[in-house]
Amino acid sequence: KQILVLGLDGAGKTSVLHSLATNHVKRSVAPTEGFNAICINTEESQLEFLEIGGNESLRSYWKMYLPKVLLLVYVVDSADHARLPVAKQLLHQLIQSNSTLPVVVLANKQDLEGAYCITDIHDALALSDIGDERKMFLIGTHVAEDGSEISSSMKDAKELIAQLVLESQ
Repeated sequence: KQILVLGLDGAGKTSVLHSLATNHVKRSVAPTEGFNAICINTEESQLEFLEIGGNESLRSYWKMYLPKVLLLVYVVDSADHARLPVAKQLLHQLIQSNSTLPVVVLANKQDLEGAYCITDIHDALALSDIGDERKMFLIGTHVAEDGSEISSSMKDAKELIAQLVLESQ
């Protein structure tokens, strides 16, 4: 009953996961070398997140874990305009073989200057091409200052993920 967390290197996957787990911000600067597993307890259930690093050498592992998960959380860097086409291509490749896997896209780093708004992210990732059969959500997030409480958008993301996991069990 795992939740797979994927996205390009530098998108903020580890920082997002830590924030979801602790409800406090801790920015991670070290890239994930390989895998990162985090367990988060909610009132209803226990959520197991598996993050796989986003650098090119690790992307070949992504597809292997998809059949085993309840949900895909895909994190993109909203301010990294140059790499959004790569993020789009990888996302579309990942989900084409599984038409029912729910997807939560986190448009991360919304607090950065030059970050694309949600509508631009939706268009850049061509999310409307992904199909009507699947549950798909797009949430703008950011990981603010170290030590502060997580933003309301992060709380919303956490509640949504917990709800989707409950529904798919």
